[in-house]
Amino acid sequence: MDALGYRKKIGLVIASVNTSAQPESDDLRIPGVTNHTARISIEERPLNTDEAFLAHVESMRSGIRTAIAQVMTCAPDHIIMAIALEAFWGGVKQSESLRQDLVEMAGVGVSMGSNATVAALQAYGAKKIGILTPHMPRGDAMVQLYFEEAGYDVVALKGLKCPSPRQIAHTTYEQIRDGLMEINSDDVDVLVQVGTNLAGKQVAADAERWLGKPVLSMNVVTYWHALRELGIKDKIYGQGRILEDF
Repeated sequence: MDALGYRKKIGLVIASVNTSAQPESDDLRIPGVTNHTARISIEERPLNTDEAFLAHVESMRSGIRTAIAQVMTCAPDHIIMAIALEAFWGGVKQSESLRQDLVEMAGVGVSMGSNATVAALQAYGAKKIGILTPHMPRGDAMVQLYFEEAGYDVVALKGLKCPSPRQIAHTTYEQIRDGLMEINSDDVDVLVQVGTNLAGKQVAADAERWLGKPVLSMNVVTYWHALRELGIKDKIYGQGRILEDF
């Protein structure tokens, strides 16, 4: 039995430029559960053209399996694939095909931003959502496509148009707060913050108190999903309602 991960070990697969997913996931770690990170090498580049954006997506896609093979050497019990764009790319069918491929490769369960968020939305019985992303319009279109194919009414979507992958993590608390306020309305059941390098965990938890509705931050949702898939039912307080409610 692992001395520190005596309950379970979770593998995190993230981009090399991502400085938010690992610390936010570590904030959620509970006694007996350990996190183990593998990184996909990603070039820091402007994402202001479709060509640059697609090259960025391809570099992530090509590195996912290598990173999973690396992290599996420490024998994690579950994988969080903390690459948001790949989780949504191509809609529901392509996303689920990717997840199944990764499950087959890893031999353990895989939580992605896509399936984890849908599980959380189902838990709340939500149908109408507002979405905040760090992306340019091409990325926003993929996120909207996924959720619409999954059966949700995207009432509002705002992309923050972060100029490069690394600079997503430079988005301030205030910018995320203002984005959430912009997409909120009485017509929205649940707000969803997409993007694993967008440090939205604390903003989302605070916004739930202001707005009186669930606000799902991606790193929180994927960690919640991983814990529940592993059979760990511990409630974690102050980090988002999903960890308390379900």
